[in-house]
Amino acid sequence: MINPGEKDMQEPIDVENGKRHPRNYDVMHAGLRLVCLSASLASIVVMTTAKERSTLSLYGFNLPVYSKWSFSDSFDYLVGVSAAVALHSLLQLLMTSRMLLRKSSIISSKKHAWVLFASDQVFAFAMMSGGSAASGVTSLNRTGIKHSSLPNFCKPLHSFCDRVALSIAFAFFGCFLLAMSSALDVVWLSEY
Repeated sequence: MINPGEKDMQEPIDVENGKRHPRNYDVMHAGLRLVCLSASLASIVVMTTAKERSTLSLYGFNLPVYSKWSFSDSFDYLVGVSAAVALHSLLQLLMTSRMLLRKSSIISSKKHAWVLFASDQVFAFAMMSGGSAASGVTSLNRTGIKHSSLPNFCKPLHSFCDRVALSIAFAFFGCFLLAMSSALDVVWLSEY
């Protein structure tokens, strides 16, 4: 049998209207933050370790080629955006964890929910733009330029291109997670 005091510990009260919401909402929010932080950090680590040396055969000449992630402004931008998202996710995870340990609601008011919603949207769009910019460069590297003599650089630099593609995949996954977090914020706003 649960006494009324224990029930209050299980279901946090919305301070603004006195309504209750399920504890699993808070746990899902924390889980999304943790996975988003992991995806952003994975994107950074995989991208910043992307470099390779090889040779390229062009019209019978073997040319040495070297590629590194920092040679492209798009890749720099993706790393910067991923770092900003990782920092945002870490701060939100720390605040969420603190509220979970205190057994109180992770969202204290509608104003707080709107701030979370807006920040999640901004970082989701930033992550999407970083992934899109980087994927354009990667696509060009994989296909070359068909109407000119520039070759497919990913044939000799396949490891580099694969690492960049994996980093971009983590960035888009992080964008999806931020969108899911925004959806949770909308659910909270619609119910309370």
